[in-house]
Amino acid sequence: MAGPTVAAATLARLRALHGWWRGVIGADLYDRYLDHHRRSGHDHPPMTEREYWRARTAYQESNPQGRCC
Repeated sequence: MAGPTVAAATLARLRALHGWWRGVIGADLYDRYLDHHRRSGHDHPPMTEREYWRARTAYQESNPQGRCC
């Protein structure tokens, strides 16, 4: 009967690894933006994902800072 428990534990580890990797490569930034927007109580709707990435890229291009890439 250890099979389902091992499978569940492995799946939990894979999900945690996936979440960690999304954080490393920045893929979770839009999700974090949505969470911040929701918690901050803004009176306007959040940017779409496309708008968010365009605004973020434009900001990074106009404000160069030390980063790896």
